[in-house]
Amino acid sequence: MHAKYRQKANFMPVETKNIVEEIQGNSTLVDLPTKPNGKKLYLESYGCAMNFSDSEIVASILTKEGFTTTYNPQEADLILINTCSIRDKAEQTVRNKLKEFKGIKRKFNPKMKVGILGCMAERLKTQLLEEEKLVDLIAGPDSYRALPELIQEIESGQKAVNVLLSRDETYADISPVKLGANGVSSFISITRGCDNMCSFCVVPFTRGRERSRDPETIVQEARDLFEMGFREVTLLGQNVDSYRWNISKKGEIKDENKSTVSFAELMVMVAEVDPLLRVRFSTSHPKDMTTDVLHAIKKYKNICNYIHLPVQSGNSEMLKRMNRGYTREWYLNRINAIKTITPECTISTDLIIGFCDETDQEHQDTISLVKEVEFSFAYMYKYSERPKTLAERKFEDNVPEKVKADRLSEIIDIQRKNQKKTNDSFIGHTKEVLIEGPSKKDPNEFCGRISENTMVIFPNQGFKAGQYVNVKIISANSATLKGEAAV
Repeated sequence: MHAKYRQKANFMPVETKNIVEEIQGNSTLVDLPTKPNGKKLYLESYGCAMNFSDSEIVASILTKEGFTTTYNPQEADLILINTCSIRDKAEQTVRNKLKEFKGIKRKFNPKMKVGILGCMAERLKTQLLEEEKLVDLIAGPDSYRALPELIQEIESGQKAVNVLLSRDETYADISPVKLGANGVSSFISITRGCDNMCSFCVVPFTRGRERSRDPETIVQEARDLFEMGFREVTLLGQNVDSYRWNISKKGEIKDENKSTVSFAELMVMVAEVDPLLRVRFSTSHPKDMTTDVLHAIKKYKNICNYIHLPVQSGNSEMLKRMNRGYTREWYLNRINAIKTITPECTISTDLIIGFCDETDQEHQDTISLVKEVEFSFAYMYKYSERPKTLAERKFEDNVPEKVKADRLSEIIDIQRKNQKKTNDSFIGHTKEVLIEGPSKKDPNEFCGRISENTMVIFPNQGFKAGQYVNVKIISANSATLKGEAAV
């Protein structure tokens, strides 16, 4: 699963999204300590949505230990950075951030402690302690329950490391504190880890084997969020389609005394919490997406008409080198199923440009697929080799950087036209918008998303965040829609 955040160029993904997060004072999802310990936590997250979800788990654990949070790292006694390893640039961003924190520690609080969490911690382990002298604590994605003990260790002057991967940790019993939330939309983690072993990806090595979370805890979290005022949840996992509860990979029931739940069934369970709770999901894998998921989308109005289905390449031989487990034809079959069963669905994707040995013909095959599918949005990347992956061991990163850049620019130009065409198709239609809050550019305007996941900007006529409003779309560009509230 890749980062799902935009930078200034609307068609390129942010490799690292920096959010300074603070626990919301009105949260009811966690029992706040009656006696704070007087120490302040500054928590910063990078990368994919799963990291932001994990940071909420970390905040919950440390809030119960008496920590309060701060937006200002200069006030912090403990700084934790939740990191990403999907690309080298993501790791370099974290290393640069550590230099900044080193200066803050020297100037404001010599006793400040700094910890690295997440995928970078899992990938580099004790190597980080040797390379980054500022770092006191290393904790992998499955080690967050151990944070109180690790913090005790570093407060005694030692370095502390826990990067043990788990086969069963899902943090299902921990109610996440909603960090920096807009009070409207939130993530719910339903799986952890990944078994797919794509040749370019480091995630299976940093997050371990795939495991599914108890569906009852997922539904309860959705119910709690709705009661708090949230009106949209995204079911989150490296591969949500392979969610299975009490079902083996071979389709066998593990425990005859327990119910079984597939991903489609889980979506329905969450959708039935309340018709006013929108349900999204990310990320899907083409080889695992089944038609029952599409029928659930069609049946329930509050399951959004939007599917993110990463293709990575439009060439079957390239997909084989990537170890994706499907062909171009298989992918297009899934696209056809989506458009047949749920014709209102918009489809977005991920594309890796310039993977090992990519020929011009393979690049052209990707172009032809992008033109054929007409994605509503695409997250596009130049290939970045990651250590210890199958691609690093088996192939050579031999596509010149200029060729990668030129091919990426060509894809971006085509995708820009796709996005404009998709957005233009909404003009003249009235769409239900879930208001997220004021527009960043103009406080007199509100912004929110339609079911198809496109952002709409429209005049504020006394509406409130979390409210559903029917908006007539009057204009569009390749990134957003403009409209006016329907009378």
